[in-house]
Formats: sequence, structure tokens, C-alpha cells
Amino acid sequence: MDTNKKLGLWILTALVVGNMVGSGIFMLPRTLSEVASPAGVIAAWVVTGFGVLMIALVFGNLALRKPELSGGPQIYAKELFESGSNASTLSGFMSSWGYWIGNLVGNIAIITTFAGYLSTFFPALVNQAELFTIGNFTLKTGNALTFIVCTLLLWFVHFIIMNGLENAGKINLVATATKVIGFLLFIVIGLFAFQKANIMPFVAPRYDEIGHSIGLLGQVNNAAVATLWAFLGVESAIVFASRAKKSMDVKRATILGLMIALAIYIGISSLVLGMLSHDALLASDKPLIDAIYTVLGPIGGKILAAIGLISLFGSTIGWVMLSAEIPYQAAKQGLFLPSFLKVNKKGIPVFSMIITNGLGQLFIFSTISNTIASAFDFMIIVATLSYLVPYFISSAFQLKLVFTGETYTTGRSRMIDGIIGVLATLYSIWVIYAGTADLQTFIFGVLLLASGILFYKRVKHANSI
Repeated sequence: MDTNKKLGLWILTALVVGNMVGSGIFMLPRTLSEVASPAGVIAAWVVTGFGVLMIALVFGNLALRKPELSGGPQIYAKELFESGSNASTLSGFMSSWGYWIGNLVGNIAIITTFAGYLSTFFPALVNQAELFTIGNFTLKTGNALTFIVCTLLLWFVHFIIMNGLENAGKINLVATATKVIGFLLFIVIGLFAFQKANIMPFVAPRYDEIGHSIGLLGQVNNAAVATLWAFLGVESAIVFASRAKKSMDVKRATILGLMIALAIYIGISSLVLGMLSHDALLASDKPLIDAIYTVLGPIGGKILAAIGLISLFGSTIGWVMLSAEIPYQAAKQGLFLPSFLKVNKKGIPVFSMIITNGLGQLFIFSTISNTIASAFDFMIIVATLSYLVPYFISSAFQLKLVFTGETYTTGRSRMIDGIIGVLATLYSIWVIYAGTADLQTFIFGVLLLASGILFYKRVKHANSI
């Protein structure tokens, strides 16, 4: 490929920031406030920022040392074992499966957030009037309308992408620019509207379902999965490594993008805590809008809501594109079902699009029985735990290189990368432990990942032909 057509540092950085700063910025202030005090929220961001930095350094280092392994973190799983072995194929497949599941579930979290912010203009989306009851299930007006909106958005985006990536990319570019403007507007207003009283007491206990007090460390532990959700997409530059002008740009863009996203998240999360009371924040399905509403009234809230909707629409396009691309690229490497290789006349992985969005539709059914906020919380836990599989494996692959000495010529760099690999691995294990502390979540997450085994036989058969 011509160097002039390859991606430079700033374009790669924009990809990292654009993919990380999505629905989390709009919904996480409420989610975090529920499980942690202001001190716990800030501490969770710092701890997660450090952990994700270790993972980012792993991705950046692997891009330099193994530039031939491009297309996503799932390829590292395959390289953990002897080439062509059953263990190599199985590891690559399961990593690809987890990465794919995380993406398609994460898409629905973005879509449900869109519905939450659309309620600023259409309050009927949160209407609690009962439509009908069957046994223990009651369908409310707001839930039914939310389900319809989420379904229409998912398949409208599907239609846009199927008609060509170029137009979809242009829409996403406009949405990203709008997103930046919106964040700057919010930060300026938030600095003037911040009230210290709303974050007091700064360090305070939270309580579990049976009334037991949860201290600061426990709060950070409980917030770990939610804060990690905000950084999913940190590996975006590595996915495009084969298109980068320089291998070093991949590492630089990953770290720079992470730092920018961390600053945005900590800044806006802290400002929201000071703009809304704790009770108001917990009750909110659109915390940023509600925070602006207290300062500028309905007009300000609607302006930011409109910006948020444009941003979320663009994020939906970007992540649906990525979600369909993951199994397609994995199939090209022999790590996924061969049927996912099917493309249409415009080069769009049509089979992957249909299956990915079809499964996403199933997750949208969660909006029927839950509030928008509850559905979002459920989605981010499932998506984040699924992502941790390829993150953990990538860290383990770096440790393999360190132990074998492959690609290393000096002991100092080998030792530093070993420390980073250990920290990234330990961080991944910690978040998996924290996220699966709830038995129901653990069982559901395991079932989602284990379901991939049902299809592995076809992948193995295709590779043996």
C-alpha cells in the first residue's frame, strides 16, 4: 500500500479516542454513583486508567515486535501455541468469539443510551403506564416504545452500512466532530455550575442489597467493570496496524488516545457529580442532560441532547461496522466459521452483518422488562467481561515473548516488558473476578463464552480441509 494512503499518528489517535469515548460518557456517571462515593469514583478511574495503560502498552509493544500479526487481538491467542495445533485454533477461535460477543453486546448498550437521550424530546419513552400484564410480567408503555426505537436504530444503521462504507464513514466523521463540540460545551458550563455540596461527603460508604456497608476499596472493586467499559476500544489502533505509516505510531496513538479519553472521563464524571445531587443522579436515564438542565433549563438540555444523539448515532455506525468486521477477519485467518467470509458486491461482510445484528436484536429484548439504565448496566457487564478474554490473552502472549526471548536483544527492555505483561495480566484477572462476583452475572458470562464451543467443530473441520 502507498505510504501516502496509510494512517498517520493523529488519524490513529482519533480512531482510538472516537471508539473509546462512546456511550460510557453519557451513562456512566449514574452507574458509578450507584456503587461508589465521589472518592470511590475518582479512585476507580485512576486504577482503571493505570490498568488499561498496561494493556495499551502491551498492544503497542506487540505491534512493534510482531507487526505481521495484525487484524485484532484475537490473532495473539492463536500464536500462544504451536502453529496448526488444535490448541492454537481453539484459543484463537475462543478469543475471537469473546471479542465478537463483547462488541455486539456493547453496540446495544450504545443503542439503549440513544433511546435514553431521545426521551428528552419524547417523554413517552419513560412512561410507566401499564399496557398489559401476563403472569408476573408487565409491559409498560415506555419499555415498549424503547424497544421499538432501539430496533429501528439497529436496522437503520445496518441498512446504511450495507450500502457502502464510504457514506457510513462520512456520517461517523460528522458525529465525532459534533461529539467534541458537545464535550467542550459541557465542560465549560460544568465548571461554573459545580457545587461542592453535591459531592459531600466525599468519602462515604455504600450499601449492598442486604444493608452491609461497603468501604472505599470495595467501592473501587465494584466500579471496576463499569470504568473498564469506558476504555473498550483502546485496541483500535492495533486493529488498523497493517494500515499505519509506522509501527511506532500504533503504540503512540494507543497511549495518547488513552490519556485523552481518561482526561475526558475523569473531568466530565467529576463535574456531573457536582452538578446533580446523589439522589437525582441515581434516578437519571440521561445524567449529562439532566445536569445541564439544572443550569440552562429545557433549552440547554435539548441542545446537549441533540448533540448526544448525533454522537451516539455515529458511535453506533462505527461499532456495528467493527462488530461485523471482527468475525470476518477472524474467518480469513481460519479462526471463525467459514460462512462469515461471505461479502456483497460492495465488499461488506453481509453474513456477518446479519448474524451480528440479529443477535444484537435478541439483547434489545432486555429493554422490555428493564429501565433504560438497568438495561445499560446489564449490557456493559456482559460486554466488558467478554472483552477481557482477548485482553488477558494478549497480555499472556507478551509474557510468552518475554520468557522465550523472541524478538529481544537486550535484557533491560525484556525485563520492563515482563513487568508490564504481569501487571496487565493481573489487572485483567482482577476485573474478571470483580465482574463475576455476582453469581448470576458469572453464570451468564460463562454460558455466553462457552456457547462458542458449539460452533468450534465447524471451524476445526474447515481448517483440516
